[in-house]
Amino acid sequence: MKRAEQLLGLLKEQELDSLFLNNVQNIRYISGYTGEDSYILISPKGKWFITDYRYSEQAEEECKGFKVICRNRQEVSLGQCVNQILKENGLVKMGFERDHINFGMIEDIRADIEGVEVVPTSGLVESIRYVKDEEEVALMKKAASIADQAFEKLMTVIEVGMTEAEAVIELEYYLRQLGADGVAFDTILLAGARTSMPHGIPSDKVIEKGDFITIDFGALYKGYRSDMTRTFVMGEASEEQIRLYNSVLEAQKIGVAAVKSGISGKEPDDRVKEILERDNYYEYAGKGLGHGVGLNIHERPFLSQICTDELKENGVITIEPGVYIPGFGGVRVEDTVIITKDGCEIITRTPKELLIIK
Repeated sequence: MKRAEQLLGLLKEQELDSLFLNNVQNIRYISGYTGEDSYILISPKGKWFITDYRYSEQAEEECKGFKVICRNRQEVSLGQCVNQILKENGLVKMGFERDHINFGMIEDIRADIEGVEVVPTSGLVESIRYVKDEEEVALMKKAASIADQAFEKLMTVIEVGMTEAEAVIELEYYLRQLGADGVAFDTILLAGARTSMPHGIPSDKVIEKGDFITIDFGALYKGYRSDMTRTFVMGEASEEQIRLYNSVLEAQKIGVAAVKSGISGKEPDDRVKEILERDNYYEYAGKGLGHGVGLNIHERPFLSQICTDELKENGVITIEPGVYIPGFGGVRVEDTVIITKDGCEIITRTPKELLIIK
């Protein structure tokens, strides 16, 4: 229950006597619950897991240290349930997750709560989630390994004449076959000039000889996610494709080499910027170098020119510079890395040198 105790420490700093959680990933992190449609109320006076008949048995098995409350949704509103707990325990100041709860839900809860100050909070659980423990790191390494193997399998079947969408089906089949619970996020797989769209949606565009192919994808494994991008060429690469790719690859490697605990998230981005400016690509570069990964695919910190967050040992982040030239195409190279005291460990192991599929 170390995570719950850390959170209670943050509540004390915020002068709150309780916190209502509704974010699925935060609930999982604090309680161990792997389902959905449930809530937590946590306080120094107790830890309550609020669910209904659909999930109560699962919650009893997974949420050790929590009192599971099985709410009759037809007779008791969520706000009434929360209000009863607050009153029975003399709790008068409850925080909620302003970044995750919708307006209707919090207003409905407020309407049923009597004599309690309801206070918005931001990023309390997320600040604990930033640094990963050994179990989390192991799960993320497994997710990354599955993705590496799936990519290798895809390279044996992808070919000219296949559509972007068909290639996605193959890749996602391999992820499942290799043990993933699903995809970490919607797969991005683009060909030709469409690779200039950083987050384009795979289409019926047919893969042609000479096309850049950019694949940004990951595996979901026991709640944790991997994230990797590779760009390659079908058939034969032009001189400009090679020049662009080598620039982005050099920038990416330098960005990775700059990572270590204790620095700001701006510093690796500064190193990447120097390379892309030198090669006259920076005007086409994505203005964000990477992000944290874990239970969510995008977590703090967000590395960029405006990032002030300190990189912390055992944080897990991506380094993913990209250059996107409309009408020509784009290149992105991305690895997921674990921050260490003196550097970082790359957990996405697929080779990064320019791959040309004949």
